[in-house]
Amino acid sequence: MAAFLQGRPRWRQTVGSVTEFAVLTLLTFIGLLAITFFIGRVIPIDPVLAVVGDRATTEQYEAARSAMGLDRPLIVQFGSYVTDVFRGDLGRSVTTNRSVAQDLAVVFPATLEMATLGILIGVGLGVPLGVWAAARQGQWVDQVIRVVALLGYSVPAFWLGLVGLAVFYAGLGWVAGPGRVDIFYDGLVPARTGLMLVDATLARDWEVLRNAVDHLILPAAILGFFALAYIARMTRSFMLDQLAQEYVTTARVKGVAEWRVIWVHAFRPIRVQLITVIGLSYAALLEGSVMIETVFSWPGIGNYLTQALLNADMNSVLGATLVIGAVFILINRLSDVLYRVLDPRSR
Repeated sequence: MAAFLQGRPRWRQTVGSVTEFAVLTLLTFIGLLAITFFIGRVIPIDPVLAVVGDRATTEQYEAARSAMGLDRPLIVQFGSYVTDVFRGDLGRSVTTNRSVAQDLAVVFPATLEMATLGILIGVGLGVPLGVWAAARQGQWVDQVIRVVALLGYSVPAFWLGLVGLAVFYAGLGWVAGPGRVDIFYDGLVPARTGLMLVDATLARDWEVLRNAVDHLILPAAILGFFALAYIARMTRSFMLDQLAQEYVTTARVKGVAEWRVIWVHAFRPIRVQLITVIGLSYAALLEGSVMIETVFSWPGIGNYLTQALLNADMNSVLGATLVIGAVFILINRLSDVLYRVLDPRSR
């Protein structure tokens, strides 16, 4: 496709690139639909029993199975599943007795808010620390940053969450406890976006905003610590490779200021690689925050998925899995677009 687009007018190249992006995204999403559907059929959980219960008669069981369409051929079920998904119908949750799409519209923004703040912390600290460690290779600063990164890989998320609550909430009282807001603030601001900080700001309710920040800062900081560990490590590795290049040595011989050598000559070429690292880290925070959400009683998609698994609620499990997979696809495709913007050689 890229070779075919060369030599054509710029507007046609743009249209072709957008079309390629849309087609590849659509095909990847359909592949995701197929994977989630067939995994849902091979998991040893009977969705019919989750609806009728284990005391239902054979007639009741078969009637429910027929009503759910599970007596039809597998390929027909898949076709209906794809059609329903593209219509926005993810089925009905056994746990909440509501539409899965409605449930996800409530729980996903909570995870999105926490993961977004977490990745901002991870990038804001991880990139400078990685650059600093590379610039001071072998010195004590480098050793300390490498130990911090190692702890981010080694410490279990649930343990760090419990320690954080014990120290900063129960001990020092610097942050609020579990949940998104205190119970007497719940429902005070209209849920326009589902993002508590945004909704409280739009409602100009600064007391709710402050309380939401108090609840959010600790779990987001813990997620940010795990993102920081990975981003700092990869940034250090990329920077060490660039600092060993001949053009960096030449710049230093010419007397270029060290900060300019590091942040302009060495850092600029690694931005493309960092985009991929940051994108993967962000996606990982969105889908890997189950432990943190459980510890902090955070009403996000990870907590929702865990409860759905425990209740054999397959519609909710497949819906949540599909949303997480779609986020991965979207972030990877956007990373690819940014990659092409920053690196003309890849266009």
